[in-house]
Amino acid sequence: MENIDKDYFLQEETYKIRGCLLNVHSGLGCGFLEKVYQEAIEIELKRSGIPYQREAKLAIQYRGQTLSQEYVADFICYDKIIIEVKAVSVINEMHRAQVFNYLKATNMDLGLLANFGEKSLNVERLFNYRKYNINK
Repeated sequence: MENIDKDYFLQEETYKIRGCLLNVHSGLGCGFLEKVYQEAIEIELKRSGIPYQREAKLAIQYRGQTLSQEYVADFICYDKIIIEVKAVSVINEMHRAQVFNYLKATNMDLGLLANFGEKSLNVERLFNYRKYNINK
């Protein structure tokens, strides 16, 4: 298990993504539905040249078998960062659990939980703690 410092983990990539998210929030503010923010985020990711997949289907494994049910992540950037978009008044543990489950199911490195439902953009960095030994 690799030892990493969470403050610097994928720093360059997340900085670019956060810039896109901030541009969207600056342009639209809060109060729209998630789908509106997703569409605007896609425009910003394209403009910034960030490689991404939108509404990426994620396979779920159970006891060595792939289940027919799939998760759908809002975005996967750089093939290792999941972005989950919310437009709610407050992020709660269920939202975080959703991202942690995505990370667990895909073995990806990092999830960004972006909430556009607050006056200021709220972006949480959530790590795949099973894959890395994160220095807190």
